[in-house]
Amino acid sequence: MTNKQNRATAISHPNLAFIKYWGNQDDRLRLPVNSSVSMNLHGLQTQTTVEWGENLEGDTLILNGNYETGRALERVSAHLDVIRERLNLTMRASVLSANNFPMGTGIASSASSFAALTVAAVAAGGGNLTERELTTLARRGSGSASRSVPSGFVRWYKGDSHETSYAESIAAPDYWDVVDVIAVVSGQHKAVGSTEGHQSANTSDLQAARVAGADERLRVCCDAILARDFASFAEVVEMDSNLMHAVMMTSRPPLFYWLPATLAIMEQVRRWRADGLQVCYTLDAGPNVHCICIRKDAEQVKSGLKVLSGVLNVLTAPPGGPANIIEHATE
Repeated sequence: MTNKQNRATAISHPNLAFIKYWGNQDDRLRLPVNSSVSMNLHGLQTQTTVEWGENLEGDTLILNGNYETGRALERVSAHLDVIRERLNLTMRASVLSANNFPMGTGIASSASSFAALTVAAVAAGGGNLTERELTTLARRGSGSASRSVPSGFVRWYKGDSHETSYAESIAAPDYWDVVDVIAVVSGQHKAVGSTEGHQSANTSDLQAARVAGADERLRVCCDAILARDFASFAEVVEMDSNLMHAVMMTSRPPLFYWLPATLAIMEQVRRWRADGLQVCYTLDAGPNVHCICIRKDAEQVKSGLKVLSGVLNVLTAPPGGPANIIEHATE
């Protein structure tokens, strides 16, 4: 690869976890304490271009039009080091990345960002890796990024090593006609990120109980997805979300991501379901509320959310496809 510049552009979708990832058994490898299952979100995406160059003195990052230094660049460069080691590269890289949805607000921007970065960097570097290995590499940058690499509904196995902690699709995007209707109540970047939250999870007295029941909740959730059983799905998804946030709130120091509008939306969703709408809520590490519903109920849910106090915007996303290359060039 001497005297060549190799460039690739990838897109990836954020994913919404139904059974959550919160806490690691190994922080360096980002091996989770429990397996999880999620859905990619079509229409929301990160687009990332990576160009490896012989003449670059260091890695560079332009994120949403801004030249980044400090923590953002350090995290990207550290992930590129993992890829350099795997592909036996010594070149530095220039990275250009942009999202079409709010970052750092509980819509899994780190998942789509590191999935796109991984897939683009490997392709630009001449790597020909399996999807399974791509998921393990993406996991090193952001644990949930492993789930944004495969398509549709995705299960991430906790494993006990780098090779055995991987993600794979359990159902295609068109398998179940559900929609994520996202109530955006804040676009501000959260003060405490998920990486720090994972590291403090074990300080909660509730984390051990959450983890102990995770395999059973995962089984129930996967069975519900494959059977398209919304009632069972709704019950376990809301329970798992509540458990994760209970752990956050009882960690040391505690993490309170909910805003007043967050709780109001959660209560409204449960009322809607009691009235016959097929809708349930789940939250990631942020205040915004994901309202999962059957497509036929999506417009009613969206209209209902728009009139609630504190809702700034409403986004909709059906199940999405895999991370993939949209441009690849060698000069």
